Amino acid sequence: MTDLTQQLSRSTRFLLVPGLVLSAVIAGLALWLGNIPAVAGAGFSALTLAILFGILVGNTLYPRLTGRCDPGVLWAKHYLLRAGIILYGFRLTFAQIADVGVSGIVIDVLTLSSTFMLACWLGQKVFGLDKQTSWLIGAGSSICGAAAVLATEPVVKAESSKVSVAVATVVIYGTIAIFLYPAIYPLFGHLFTQETYGIYMGSTMHEVAQVVAAGHAVGPDAENAAVIAKMLRVMMLAPFLLILATRVKQLSPAAEGEKSKIIIPWFAVFFILVAAFNSFHLLPAALVNALVTLDTVLLAMAMAALGLTTHISALKRAGAKPLLMALMLFGWLIVGGGVINLLIQHLLA
Repeated sequence: MTDLTQQLSRSTRFLLVPGLVLSAVIAGLALWLGNIPAVAGAGFSALTLAILFGILVGNTLYPRLTGRCDPGVLWAKHYLLRAGIILYGFRLTFAQIADVGVSGIVIDVLTLSSTFMLACWLGQKVFGLDKQTSWLIGAGSSICGAAAVLATEPVVKAESSKVSVAVATVVIYGTIAIFLYPAIYPLFGHLFTQETYGIYMGSTMHEVAQVVAAGHAVGPDAENAAVIAKMLRVMMLAPFLLILATRVKQLSPAAEGEKSKIIIPWFAVFFILVAAFNSFHLLPAALVNALVTLDTVLLAMAMAALGLTTHISALKRAGAKPLLMALMLFGWLIVGGGVINLLIQHLLA
């Protein structure tokens, strides 16, 4: 019986290989292109490219490979995603909170919470979207773009097409933000210093890569402040997921006679623990850098797998409403986020 169990286990692992290889090849191409200065300077991160390439292959070649590759692709989308979110903690330390000060923390909290609540209201009350789509777009806009969308998906149990729609909004409006924020800086230079404008960018832009690109265009002080403010926002991902998990459970009560349980997204808890551990700088810098690189690879493979299972027909069925909703959130981040920044900086100066 033991030999049979081991044989079945080996057979199961073998079934994963084709899909994992395909996901790895797409991720490798995205990582290579993402390291080209011209591509990176435009704000296209490896994660963004991975899902775009995944969608391209998924709607052309992949239908012929579905039987062989599906087990590995689905495994990558589920397990590699969670591993990637956990390892994301090695990019952060709690010392980064101190670097932006109390005002930076308050700005990030207010911007995040107001944007997500607005997303819930707009999505369900104005555009008539389902809760999952509203939550995913809200998470991507209010926290850290595609990574937040991916991390939110297991909590809300969303379909791949809904996840891809949310990621698409990050790509579209985040790319516009790369050029928009530096362009409007001269118009509001009398209200912001380079550092405070950097905090404004870090607290309102979607992706880390996009923040780096826009901050670099404004100046070194703006870039440093923007990245710190953005990474603080990323650290809020874990408590956000815990709160959202509680809310999801409240909206999906257990059947009569069944004890209600809150499903804890443990990968979010481990994300916090890893960030806390990383704050003590116990590991050599070279090892931490290697873990960050591994994390990028895992997340890129998860994004590629997500793209492979996304069908253009499903995106078309989503219609223009998600894009319009995300556009309104983008406007709120620019205007409302700017007001929040100026108000808090004035009150806590």
